[in-house]
Order: sequence, then C-alpha cells, then structure tokens
Amino acid sequence: MTFKKLKSFIAMFVVATFIMPQSILAYSNKIIAGGETIGIEIKTKGVMITGFYDVDDNRTFAKLKKGDMIIKADNKAINDINDFIEIIKNSNQQNLKLTCKDSNKDGVIKTGLYVKDTISGIGTLSFIDPKTKLYGALGHEISNSINGVKVDIKDGKIYESNITSIDKSVKGEVGSKRATTNENEIFGDINENTSNGIFGKYNSELNNDKLYEVGDYKDISLGKASLITVINKDLKKEYNVEILKKNNNKNDNKNILFKITDEELINKTGGVVQGMSGSPIVQNGKIIGAVTNAVINDPKKGYAILITTMLEESEN
Repeated sequence: MTFKKLKSFIAMFVVATFIMPQSILAYSNKIIAGGETIGIEIKTKGVMITGFYDVDDNRTFAKLKKGDMIIKADNKAINDINDFIEIIKNSNQQNLKLTCKDSNKDGVIKTGLYVKDTISGIGTLSFIDPKTKLYGALGHEISNSINGVKVDIKDGKIYESNITSIDKSVKGEVGSKRATTNENEIFGDINENTSNGIFGKYNSELNNDKLYEVGDYKDISLGKASLITVINKDLKKEYNVEILKKNNNKNDNKNILFKITDEELINKTGGVVQGMSGSPIVQNGKIIGAVTNAVINDPKKGYAILITTMLEESEN
C-alpha cells in the first residue's frame, strides 16, 4: 500500500469510528431508592399445570407434569384460563392436542388438570428513575415454585403491601416476611421478568425529597454500608451492613457479598429473609446494589446485584 493510499485509509477509518453509533444509557444519575414492600401479581403466558385429579375414565398424563405450561390447545394460542376453557368448549370434548382427554358430565367439563394463570407474592422495590418513572424490583427473576423455571409473563401489577409478621431465618433455613396486599392501590405495571429482576412503569405519585446518586462498581468499597427495607408495617428504614467482597460479573446477580451487622434487624429477622429481595444497599450517599440472595448456612450474610445492572436492564 502506498503512503497516499495509507493516508486515505486512515482518514476513512477515523471518520467511520467517529460516526459509529454509541450505546448511550439514559437512566438518571440520581434516583429514588426503594425499600418499600410491594405485592406482586403476574399473569403468565399460557396456563400452568399445578396438579392432577381423577375423573371417571381414570385417564393418565404420562407426558405432562406439574409446572408445565400449556400455551396451545388444538394449535390455538392460550393466554389465560378463559382461553383454555373456551377452546375445550368448542372442541369435541373428547380429544385435544395435549395428550389429554376431556369429558363433560352434568354440564361441567372435567379435564383432570388443575391449572392457573396467575402468580402472586411479595418483594421489595429497588429503585425508581424520577425522570422516566421506570422502576426495578427483586434483583432476580420470578420463577415457577414447582420446578424453578423462569416464568414468561404476559403482564402484571405491583401493589401496596404492609408487613404483618416475620418468620426468622436460622442456619439452614431462610425465613420470610408475611404481608397483606392492597390490590386497590396499584403502584405500577410489570413489563419484564428477567434474571436481574422485574421491571416496568411506576404509575403512582413520586417522592423526590431524597435522591441517591447512582454508584458504579468503582464506587463500592469494602466496609460499612446500609440496607433499606421494611420489617414493620410500611416503615422504611436504613439498617447497618458490612460489604465483605465484590465482583463485576455482569452475568451474575451475586456481585456484592454483605453481612448484616444491625442488631435491630438481626433480632427481628435473623438475617436475610424471603421478601427482602430487592432491598437497596447504599454506601457513602450512593445506591450501589439490591439484595438478591441469602447465604443459607449463615443467614446474616447475603448477596446483592449491582444497581447499574438493574438500571441498564430497566431500559431494555
């Protein structure tokens, strides 16, 4: 290649590099820290088999098992139980493309299957972006309690919730928050269920009185930090924790290993409990992560996902 051609090649490369589109993150550099307990209800894509019952012909379901999702019947899409019932009614009620049979006795169609299309529970809100009103919660996926498989969702809602009691964690057994849910007070919609949490649009009124700067991985240091959560009714408080380890693995939601050091929280919960997932962790005035897992053999310890990972996921 001649010098003249080389100069031309370099110029084109520089221009091409300069105009190459960049991935720009749109989340705010200051966000609202969560900590509130939320009721969660999601509608699944299809219907989930939760059990079986006997009918007169003693049919069996050799190819079906609890936790399976039925998404089609007679090649027709099923979005919910009403779709499933309607397809059965309009079939010959003898055979469906499900490897199961249906019978109609005394006006009641009996499939031999128990199914559901709704999953509900509680968790903790992690953050709200005050500019976009996008929120993130849980820090991990909602999975099928029967077989642990991530649930494909059609849509869902998050609601107001109040803690009524707590079953404490002990070594070898993770406890849980117990709560009531007010389904008349809807906080937002659920649009995504991913390995990094649940995400959607927050539709309720925002409280912008206290915003936390978003902490990047480099801002996290070993030592003192705080965890924001609720252990009594709807009272959100900060509790002392200690950051023990950190890693920057984007494919993992166990980026921060922490230990609860707050005596009030330990006395009330025994450590990390179910329902605490999503509780934000702050350090030096910055929100750095959200709780995801308990360490079963030492429930005072837990893991958290990087808050930047959740923020990036919320924009997808």
